[in-house]
Amino acid sequence: MDLSGIKMVVSDMDGTLLNSNHEVSQRFLKQFQRLKAKGIRFVAASGRQYHSMADKLAPIKDDIIFISENGALVKERDDELSVIPINEDLTDELLRTVDHIEGAHAMLCGKYKSFFDGNSMQFLEQLKEYYASFEIVDDFNTVNDEIVKIAVYHPTSAEHHIYPAMKPFENRVKVKVSGKNWVDLNHVNAHKGNALQKVMEIYGVDGSELLVFGDYNNDLEMLGLADYSFAMANAHPDVKKVANFETKSNDDFGVESILEKI
Repeated sequence: MDLSGIKMVVSDMDGTLLNSNHEVSQRFLKQFQRLKAKGIRFVAASGRQYHSMADKLAPIKDDIIFISENGALVKERDDELSVIPINEDLTDELLRTVDHIEGAHAMLCGKYKSFFDGNSMQFLEQLKEYYASFEIVDDFNTVNDEIVKIAVYHPTSAEHHIYPAMKPFENRVKVKVSGKNWVDLNHVNAHKGNALQKVMEIYGVDGSELLVFGDYNNDLEMLGLADYSFAMANAHPDVKKVANFETKSNDDFGVESILEKI
């Protein structure tokens, strides 16, 4: 495999760049400096909020591009490259539907702050891992922020309990199973593939110069843009079908082992 022409590396975070303890390895941070010296740009792409991503990648946050909230917010340093919110009326309709799903809990995600209601307090410690900036509210109707994503949590299986109820909205909303416990609802045009396409256009990168890593269904569109697309060994079966290559798991330095070949 010849990776000498790579100009941009893109990685999902949870289940991909982060290990099972939600940590970035020192091995990656050292590799990043080598990539930077070669003029290769790095893009972190996640369903996480921007502040959570920036906290995880604090040592390099000023040198990379962030695709956050599944592509609803794209940011480089202080510049917002793209913002795609959800229509307010549609947000209300989606929340009403979630209310009827047994065991489901919705969170509203603004560009830089997320909002939880009292029903999510029992999961607060777990939510803090993904949402570094949040506010607890009594009523979602009091939230005035521009909403870019609705994250819906289920304690056992989002794919089995949440996705079937939200599937009828797929002609109006991007519905993505983003992890074992999560379904994410975004504007129909807000996904990692669309966001990455914009970044590629800004920096003049094509698919033959792009290296992408992912593990779950919210990574499918961006994987489809790259000639060098890698599914993690721990990836969802759908991801392994789409990716052109496979690497080791996130706990076995799957991303790092490929970056060493550049």
